[in-house]
Amino acid sequence: MNFQQVQVHSDVALTSWRTVAKLYQSYFTGLVLYVSSRHGPAKAAALTYEVFCQQRQERFLPGLRKLGIDGLPHAVAAAQYHYLSNHIGGVPVQYMYESDRKAWIRYPAPRWIWSGTALCGIPPEVSRAMLAGWHAQNGVSLDNPRLGFVCTKQAVDGQSGLEGYYFESDSDLEPHERLRFAREEDAPDFDPKAAPELPTSDWPIARLAKANRNYAMEYVKTALTASIQVFGPDEAGHILMMTGRMIGMQFYHETAEGLGFHPDGTPIQFARFIQALCQAQGDTCDVTIEGEAPIITQASWGVMKGLAVHPAMISAWRGMLSGAMDAHHHRWSLESLHHVETSTEPLVWRVCRKES
Repeated sequence: MNFQQVQVHSDVALTSWRTVAKLYQSYFTGLVLYVSSRHGPAKAAALTYEVFCQQRQERFLPGLRKLGIDGLPHAVAAAQYHYLSNHIGGVPVQYMYESDRKAWIRYPAPRWIWSGTALCGIPPEVSRAMLAGWHAQNGVSLDNPRLGFVCTKQAVDGQSGLEGYYFESDSDLEPHERLRFAREEDAPDFDPKAAPELPTSDWPIARLAKANRNYAMEYVKTALTASIQVFGPDEAGHILMMTGRMIGMQFYHETAEGLGFHPDGTPIQFARFIQALCQAQGDTCDVTIEGEAPIITQASWGVMKGLAVHPAMISAWRGMLSGAMDAHHHRWSLESLHHVETSTEPLVWRVCRKES
């Protein structure tokens, strides 16, 4: 294989990973919007809080060590973590050092997590819940009861971004003091030259693109378990499926194009689309023909890897594929042939014509 062939293969992989990242990012944002519009801001905030609590518990301390910043002063380490980890995930964040006890972060517009017009539909309570579940609890994770987070701006309130600073006070903070708001304060200007950098040899473009994909998928993974905890399995299954169906419909053509398809409405092409999508997100998938019907055998759904799986979780994936099928050709349907829905059993689907 010559250099040009390697380059083409690399470009295709980069595009497919970015396509998957966009799809899962959209699913997560869509889930919060669906819950907010159908169940109210309080439930959406509860779900967001659980998601970001889980993310912090699983990723913050190991991430500090992996990034080599666990020895820094706690306010600085927390701020640098959000700057570097979000950079790896493809999310724009700014970092401004003020002192060893005070360090700023800023998520400028456009916001990754509430992309596009979604920003207009996110209640302020949801943004606060994100901060309360993660940023305000970094001191708890570090066993430092003096470390809290001060929010100075929120994009969901029409301000120029989400902004604030980690601050280590002189005395221990009560739980309600770990997150406070100071809208009259303003962050210093961001200087990229003064910000920490990732070693480019360790994080080349391909690795960053794959990390961006994984970053978005991790949020959906966490949302699966958080939804069941907040709503219970039956209601969560319905919510996850309906969100998936809508996102699948809305993003099918964009996703198909990103994976190299130009939808023609045929069953076999849709089966190949699922296969390509699975492979782009790191799953093994085969397509066979039974009679005239394509059969898709998906070894597993990698999003569920490592989870204590409840059948309600697969509703998200089933909904996403069914919605995509509706956008591909509304006269066809995706029939599930599997019965045991776990993270280890294969998922088997058949594309067939809808019954009249």
